[in-house]
Amino acid sequence: MKLLENARLDTLSAAISTNTGDSQIDGRIESYSCKMAGSDKKLYKTLNEGSGPNELQALSPPQTHFQTTTPGSISPTNSSYPGILANMRPRTLSTGSQEEAVLCDTISRKMLFYLISTLNAAFNPDYDFSNVKSHEFSREPNLRVVIDTINGNLSANVGEPFVALKTGLWAAVDEEINLAECDIFSYNPDLDSDPYGEEGSLWSFNYFFYNKKMKRILFFTCRATR
Repeated sequence: MKLLENARLDTLSAAISTNTGDSQIDGRIESYSCKMAGSDKKLYKTLNEGSGPNELQALSPPQTHFQTTTPGSISPTNSSYPGILANMRPRTLSTGSQEEAVLCDTISRKMLFYLISTLNAAFNPDYDFSNVKSHEFSREPNLRVVIDTINGNLSANVGEPFVALKTGLWAAVDEEINLAECDIFSYNPDLDSDPYGEEGSLWSFNYFFYNKKMKRILFFTCRATR
């Protein structure tokens, strides 16, 4: 996976990374090309040893759920997000397999490889996610709920500075990855493999927005520590 330079996303990442007095917020919004690098090819071969890239692996249930909107989050009719939310549609798996379109709790080995490679690229060289299993990921079926969840966390913790920039943030994300075309995944590791699992961690989230047409993943990760 190759990190795609984007100054606007870098600026937004810096803006949501702040000390609130009670906690330290560290956030990153990064875009990656799905083109394989040298180390990726070795991992791809390992993950597909004895099987094919389209073989299905089990996912955990979604981590986000429909909920009433929280202060600072969006609602379905919020005019701040017309271009993003107006194009929302129910998401199916993007591999085109009829079987996969029914089994919404599965992922292909190839897609699992993309997610693991993104984590390796994002947290290199401190962590190696090569042994992460598919059940540590979830498919998130609803874009609005994911946006609500992210907005709710950051509005509650960063406060007015985030409320002021969130419309521009999601516009930048949409410009980079075209959210209406994305499959969305979350990473929910056990304590042993959680890069944010150290003592003092209050909360964290890790979302992947995958656009098959663009062959690109946008990774939105954030944590709060004491």
